[in-house]
Amino acid sequence: MSETAIEWTDATWNPVAGCSIMSAGCTNCYAMQMAYRLERMGVSKYDDLTRKSGGRSVWKGIVREDYEALSIPKSWKKPRKIFVNSMSDLFHPEVSMDFIGSVWSVMAETPHHHYQILTKRPDRMAEFAKAWQGGILDNVWLGTSVEDVNVIGRIDELRSIPAKIRFISFEPLIGPVGPVDLSGIDWAIVGGESGPRARPIKEEWIDEVHSACETYGTAFFFKQWGAWGKDNKRRSKKQNGRTYRGRTWDQMPTGVEAH
Repeated sequence: MSETAIEWTDATWNPVAGCSIMSAGCTNCYAMQMAYRLERMGVSKYDDLTRKSGGRSVWKGIVREDYEALSIPKSWKKPRKIFVNSMSDLFHPEVSMDFIGSVWSVMAETPHHHYQILTKRPDRMAEFAKAWQGGILDNVWLGTSVEDVNVIGRIDELRSIPAKIRFISFEPLIGPVGPVDLSGIDWAIVGGESGPRARPIKEEWIDEVHSACETYGTAFFFKQWGAWGKDNKRRSKKQNGRTYRGRTWDQMPTGVEAH
């Protein structure tokens, strides 16, 4: 898995497979169903990572470190923005610090790429960052997911971590975040949930994030409305599109070009 349709990146790299549900934003995670499909396709890396519950695939909490996948970015000569672990969380407690260090070493050896690491466990990300002896890597972006105000504390944890670029993914945005503090945050991605069980997104929730971005000078990227449009009607995410306030928003952190 490398090329991707995700609007804010160029490729995905998955040295870890498997995860577990962390908070409400995980409920309808696309990676659970994708892992099930990959298992059915005979990709052994994803064998037995999910179980069926209520007609959907759910993580079992099994996590695998894939040492063979570590070298993949080294074969990509053209610079890319790479989303690390689109199918997992590098900072899941079942991923060893040694393995995370191996991932960091690969990123250090390939400075022509930009690596985007997104976690729901910024506390463990901070633990690793304090132990890493290699200093800040200019090509590594550190981010956390925030789906509503209940997990807003993740932003403070992320802000404490030394990084060239820090970012927040407000996707799926399933509730308000309030007057969120984005000081020290370089980039914010906002998106509604998609899929058959998708929960609605409200324009006023997007407004809260957009307003904070303007206040703190944070780049704003609106990824999609998802399964529920601005009019609160359900349709395909393609039909709902990604226009907010009459335009598309593809801002990137300072010094980084969009597609």
